[in-house]
Amino acid sequence: MNDNINCRQNTAAQAEQETITTDTIKEESPDWDVNKKLRYSRQVILKQIGYEGQTKLLNSKVLVVGAGGLGCPILTYLAGAGVGTIGIVDFDTIGISNLNRQVLFGTDDVGKKKVDVAQEALLKLNPDVKIIKYPIRINVDNAEEIIQDYDVIVDALDNIPSRYVVSDCCYFLKKPLVTGGAMESYGIVRTILPNKSPCFRCLMPFPPKDGVLQTCSDVGVFGMVTGIIGSVQAMEVVKIIVGFGKLLDDRIIHFDGSTLKWNEIRLEKSERCPLCGKNPTITELVQYEVKCKIKGLD
Repeated sequence: MNDNINCRQNTAAQAEQETITTDTIKEESPDWDVNKKLRYSRQVILKQIGYEGQTKLLNSKVLVVGAGGLGCPILTYLAGAGVGTIGIVDFDTIGISNLNRQVLFGTDDVGKKKVDVAQEALLKLNPDVKIIKYPIRINVDNAEEIIQDYDVIVDALDNIPSRYVVSDCCYFLKKPLVTGGAMESYGIVRTILPNKSPCFRCLMPFPPKDGVLQTCSDVGVFGMVTGIIGSVQAMEVVKIIVGFGKLLDDRIIHFDGSTLKWNEIRLEKSERCPLCGKNPTITELVQYEVKCKIKGLD
């Protein structure tokens, strides 16, 4: 009996709190229905967001390239935040080895296309969000057509050749790009703003030689690290859209999950960059083929 009373009291208290919240925003947004007010109530009361910022989010279009360990938390938080249109690019199907870090998927989803399952999960979270699926591998033939329609691009990829295609395309189309990576207990994030930031090639002018790169299949990755890095990437996207805070447009941050330490490296444009330097040699998209290091071989 006491448990039932306590449950009713808690429910009543929650309803009262939500009523108070909606009352406080009624004056500012008369054209929003109650559900919309409640859904975003914890964001619009933030001084960085408000109704103006939330409206920007609702009207924005974000493309997430990769629906894996980074893409899953990015997609979840962007959908929850109310980004109006979210594009998802991923050609792959779900494998059981994905499930330690790709939190949009479950055991019953193994074998299904990632974009299909992600869409279903995101619409359950926020049915007001429009999801556009691209069940393909991004390359030089389709990148421009896909990327051109979006406001912000997020690189959640796990392979270098596709990163170059996406970053070069964002440079040519003048699109802001938020890029991240994770392996073992480490992760990195940076933001590249058109005509302002050092581009991807300023740091890595060309891909490494065959057999140099390792992958998560070789060395593993903590799911918690991909969650942290993906969350930082999602935060950068929100900051770009709304227009607040200090972006990672002139630096790269490095996270070590073993020590929980963050390090920051300042970046500068390279005059010798083959893409954005004084004498650029890259004037169109390039499709690289890079073979990763084979496990067990040095």
